[in-house]
Amino acid sequence: MTRTEALNYIGGEWVKGAGSETSRNPADGTVLGSYQPGTAALADQAAAVASAAFEATGWSSLPRLRAAVLFEFADRLDVAKDEIADLIVAENGKLKREALGEMIGAISEVRYYAGLARTVLGRTLETMPGNFSMMNREAAGVAAIIVPWNAPVTLLVRSLAPALAAGCTTVIKPAPQTPLIHERVMRCLHDCPSLPRGVVNSINEQGSQVGEALVASNDIDVISFTGSSATGKRIMAGAAPTLKRLSLELGGKAPATVFADADLDQVVREVTAGSLVMAGQVCVAAARFLVEKSIEKDFTDRIKSAFAAVRVGPGSDAHSQMGSLIDLANRDRLSRIIEQAGDEGQMILEGRAPDGPLASGAFLTPTLFKIDDLSSSLVQEELFGPIVSIETFETEAEAVKKANATEYGLAASVFTHDLNRAMRMSRAVRAGTVWLNCHGRLFAEGETGGYRQSGLGRLHGVEGLNDFLETKHVYLEAGAV
Repeated sequence: MTRTEALNYIGGEWVKGAGSETSRNPADGTVLGSYQPGTAALADQAAAVASAAFEATGWSSLPRLRAAVLFEFADRLDVAKDEIADLIVAENGKLKREALGEMIGAISEVRYYAGLARTVLGRTLETMPGNFSMMNREAAGVAAIIVPWNAPVTLLVRSLAPALAAGCTTVIKPAPQTPLIHERVMRCLHDCPSLPRGVVNSINEQGSQVGEALVASNDIDVISFTGSSATGKRIMAGAAPTLKRLSLELGGKAPATVFADADLDQVVREVTAGSLVMAGQVCVAAARFLVEKSIEKDFTDRIKSAFAAVRVGPGSDAHSQMGSLIDLANRDRLSRIIEQAGDEGQMILEGRAPDGPLASGAFLTPTLFKIDDLSSSLVQEELFGPIVSIETFETEAEAVKKANATEYGLAASVFTHDLNRAMRMSRAVRAGTVWLNCHGRLFAEGETGGYRQSGLGRLHGVEGLNDFLETKHVYLEAGAV
């Protein structure tokens, strides 16, 4: 059974924190358990333990051990996937199918990096006869991994797995909204017989002191953070004095651009799922529908019907098609944004907090509104909920201009049957991922990351190792030895 109180984890031991905080089900407000927040002192202790493990255990130079640990971790996640999925539904508010999808994706990711752990390759060149340069790839040191609440398993392992595969030791800071999920995942790691003590550590938090301590620590070499661009900027500033390496996946405002020749039945299916997955609380969710003017009415009628038909309810209910938001505070924040959308744009479908049995939960029905003002905060800012704008364009050049009109560049999609136009658009749109005639396809083998204020570095894929590796040049003059 899952612990009802989640502790911190340092050097292979469960450690008490300072006080106790409650974890609740966002769908009905019931108490699920509690967790003990860490402190700056515990964060410093965990960082020191991780640093000592990096220096003393040989972890960084034993790729077969690292692969074995990752395979053990994946196997234990697989055994526990249904239990953890149920906990995701309860503590995070996702639909059961979304929670299972998260677990399947996380297990795949861990196994993918288990394979890569044994193939971290450098290169060798002979600059002159007998003069050899060896470019070795080595672990960067201790990585601090700061995990968000919206996908607490997947977004943990997509940083943790490549960090461990590269040979780093780690300190994790989970989100305060999902501590019980995180504790259960940590227990899977704790049960891996090959994992040396101190390689993986975790400190809970309520507030910011743990994160700030990790960012400032001299024992931390890499920060891997997923979250808002505003917080990413603060981390970047805090890491500057120690010149830490940063891996930042930040905000998004993904445009889905729909041309008149697209299959509208397919478009509506894709963008409905792509915008409302996890109740829109995902950085790559389709947040703006850019629609060619000639099909505006047809598209709007279809997407309004699709959004209106979405059944909102608890993730544990098999009939629910969209789960809850993470908490009541976010429901209320989004309700205020909906009021703003009604003032600044044309409301097409107004989202509401449901009455009746769902009234106590963090539920909000989908919202659609039309807007022409590119400077509006509704267009420019990440809203992180089931609220989507409809904007129109008349030419391909205008579509590109509008797609690139925000400070973000994490993901985008383009819908057209014209292959040449699809490829032109994929090149012109400044985003780390551009999906063609679909939206939201993510998998371990394919890198993701952002342009502009959507972040630094790449996660997933072979390049996911890069943020956790250093390149060392070893030079040999064979005749001089």
